[in-house]
Amino acid sequence: MTRKIVTIVGARPQFIKAAAVSREILKHSSVLEEVIVHTGQHYDPNMSQVFFDELEIPTPKYNLEVSGGGHGAMTGRMLEGIEQILLSEKPDWVLIYGDTNSTLAGALAAVKLHIPVAHVEAGLRSFNMRMPEEVNRILADRISTLLLCPTEAAVGNLAHESMIQGVHNVGDVMYDVALYYRERARVNSRILQRLGLTEQGYALATCHRAENTDDPIRLGAIVAALAKIAVEIPVVMPLHPRTCKLLQQYGLAHELKALHVLDPLPFLDMVALEQAASVILTDSGGVQKEAFFYRVPCITMRDETEWLETVELGWNQLAGADRSRILEAYNTFSNSSPTACAAPYGDGAASGRIVEKLMANS
Repeated sequence: MTRKIVTIVGARPQFIKAAAVSREILKHSSVLEEVIVHTGQHYDPNMSQVFFDELEIPTPKYNLEVSGGGHGAMTGRMLEGIEQILLSEKPDWVLIYGDTNSTLAGALAAVKLHIPVAHVEAGLRSFNMRMPEEVNRILADRISTLLLCPTEAAVGNLAHESMIQGVHNVGDVMYDVALYYRERARVNSRILQRLGLTEQGYALATCHRAENTDDPIRLGAIVAALAKIAVEIPVVMPLHPRTCKLLQQYGLAHELKALHVLDPLPFLDMVALEQAASVILTDSGGVQKEAFFYRVPCITMRDETEWLETVELGWNQLAGADRSRILEAYNTFSNSSPTACAAPYGDGAASGRIVEKLMANS
């Protein structure tokens, strides 16, 4: 008997994670069928057919094209659209990833129709309830049947909240992704040659989180620090269109002149840049981990991180959106490189375990 899984994704990082699990689902195509739903939450000009070809996943069957607007309006529109799809598809499982509004909408739509939910990256906590992502992940965890955790710390967070049923440490699916695409990026990407960069000869920066971009003081401190670093070493910055717009709005666009600013990049180009950078500066949770997987020092421009293991092992420094702290962290990494080689995120086989749990609980 074939079991149907509806996968809900809405942002580029979620597609990347889902790609790894989708490959495992295809290995069991005689008993599992997957239907991919794209909510449209994050508009990304690079999420074209080339993007799906790079990831080796099918184009989503449904695209709700819900983007823009406030959190409530966006989540409500997604909830309405997902509910209609679930009523039509009648899946055995709804599979959700991470902590976006798409994650929460998928979980809510499913649980109200009594469809079990499996949450990949369950148990992560920043302990900052001002972050929409923290609210989303807590609520999604509470109503999920399978809580598929990336680390033992995530399992501990759930236990602290009295959630122990259906909790499994499967490892981090992003580690699966990093291992799978690492060599493909080296072979197929020409981004370093195109930009005239050398390995270990530049810093890579990203900035997109609302806590930074919506605050002109925080954003100004970040770009000022990056401009200062660019005096010593080229700083490459793929820039989200929204961040670019806000920099112009705040009168901070002049700081970008010192940087190598790029449009958002295809997936393999980004992986190639991450691997070859001397240091990465970011406010992205995913990029923090990718830096760790590729053993590149990381400076996190946030006040907290869900990935404490990277900090404890010395590969990641929390600098907030503080110019002095960012520069201090950069100087620290410039003078000494981390050496720890522990593997807190599993063995690169998380996707297979996720599919095993879905099949075992069907």
